[in-house]
Amino acid sequence: MSIVTRSRQIFSIVRKSNRNPRLYSSVSANGPSDPIISSSILSNQPTSSTPPPPPPPPPESAAAGSVGGKPLSFLKYASIAALTGGVATAGYATYAYTLDEVDEKTKALRASAKVSAGVDLSSFDKFQDMFKSAAMTVPAKLVELYMDLRAATEEHVKGFTEPVSEMLLPDLHPQEQHVFTLVLDLNETLLYSDWKRDRGWRTFKRPGVDDFLEHLAQFYEIIVYSDQQAMYVDPIVDRLDEKHCIRYRLSRAATRYQDGKHYRDLSKLNRDPSRILYVSGNALESCLQPENCVAIKPWKCEAEDTKLLDLIPFLEYVARHRPADIRPVLASYQGHDIATEFIERSKEHQKRRQGQKQQGRLWRF
Repeated sequence: MSIVTRSRQIFSIVRKSNRNPRLYSSVSANGPSDPIISSSILSNQPTSSTPPPPPPPPPESAAAGSVGGKPLSFLKYASIAALTGGVATAGYATYAYTLDEVDEKTKALRASAKVSAGVDLSSFDKFQDMFKSAAMTVPAKLVELYMDLRAATEEHVKGFTEPVSEMLLPDLHPQEQHVFTLVLDLNETLLYSDWKRDRGWRTFKRPGVDDFLEHLAQFYEIIVYSDQQAMYVDPIVDRLDEKHCIRYRLSRAATRYQDGKHYRDLSKLNRDPSRILYVSGNALESCLQPENCVAIKPWKCEAEDTKLLDLIPFLEYVARHRPADIRPVLASYQGHDIATEFIERSKEHQKRRQGQKQQGRLWRF
């Protein structure tokens, strides 16, 4: 090929390239060898200023089948099962056993974690003892933790359920060791509290309460024991007992909370239980010592009520004759109204005495 012909070919290619700058070509001595690429294809390629998209996450099946997936899943379920079993065991032990019983039953378990390898044992026996001690360390520590937490919890709860003191009253004076203790309930026994929308709360005194307190204060140590708060009991008793016949007053903090109710616990009074009488309109439902209860009719503002005054002869008789133990005496009145039954027994006793006197007179003649 001549020089003129080759020059014409080169000139023709350059002129086409200048007419359309978006087309690219490569020229070699043998002519174009690469295809022409359009700019539309190039525009879809990522530029240096735009970051490449993140790679897609691996499928879950691949992650589950990876090394370590199954062991971790087994460990998770085993931990949940162990935790559930431990909580269930602790709950059952709390329900079925006291703290002292749990301490007694777990002594062997806790002692096994403190076993030390003997000096004269073989290497295998030493290793076996060390392995046993290490295996029992975790259960023993968990038992000790449970006992510490339970002791702290029971001590905290005890402050709300037990009386504030083991001895709610001071010691009796040595010269009053023979005196009986008369414990009186407040609501529906000595008074009645009523609430109405138009006037709010009002408190009414039971008929005869002033005479009752003043007369029996000569024979008894009188105590008011209520399940109400002290902020309610103190001002009420101040207005009720203007002559200071009541020696002590006990409120809700001195009761025992049990089965959702506040009970009077006469065993905490620091008094001889054979010399305690508890008078209440709800005696058997509010006291933990029914053998010391003197039940009377609850008062709810009946104007003609005389139950307190009717009870004075029986209480005065007890204080004057001082039985060795009041509990058998009260048991003999079980199922009867004490005031009414005492009057009947007194009449029968008078009849017997009169009959004996008449027989004695006839014998003399």
